[in-house]
Amino acid sequence: MPNIKSAKKRVITSKKKSERNTVGTSSMKTAIKKCNIAIAANDKEATETTLSTAIKRIDKAVSSGLIHKNKAAREKSKLMKKKNEME
Repeated sequence: MPNIKSAKKRVITSKKKSERNTVGTSSMKTAIKKCNIAIAANDKEATETTLSTAIKRIDKAVSSGLIHKNKAAREKSKLMKKKNEME
């Protein structure tokens, strides 16, 4: 445990930041998994809604700096490719 006041503050702020980042990344991953499940089930309506949600979560993760923009493009491309192959 740190003794200096500023170091104590950094521990608290970094903990808050890591919790926020964990929520953002896990919600993005969950949305991607739900979209993959809908695609595997050949459910077109569910695929449309889950795909739009997944893309929103991916874009939000990029804007907050959780993932790189190239990773976001790769994930979105992968989802769109699977969706198009489904049809």
